[in-house]
Amino acid sequence: MIDTKKIKVVKRTDIVPKQKKKRVAGPRDAARKIVSNVSDWVSDIKHRKSEETKAAIELLFAANQRPSES
Repeated sequence: MIDTKKIKVVKRTDIVPKQKKKRVAGPRDAARKIVSNVSDWVSDIKHRKSEETKAAIELLFAANQRPSES
């Protein structure tokens, strides 16, 4: 006896793509975003204060120079 099985040919246009589940932002994602924002603020403040300190020191030492030292 010959076993004959049917084979179904599926064309690419017949395939329905599965819809991806949208990821809902949970509390962890919200917390991660807040931590990122605060970290950015802190690094920005540190950088700004560093630049202000550098400028103040240069101004201070430039004011104390004698004309023969420049």
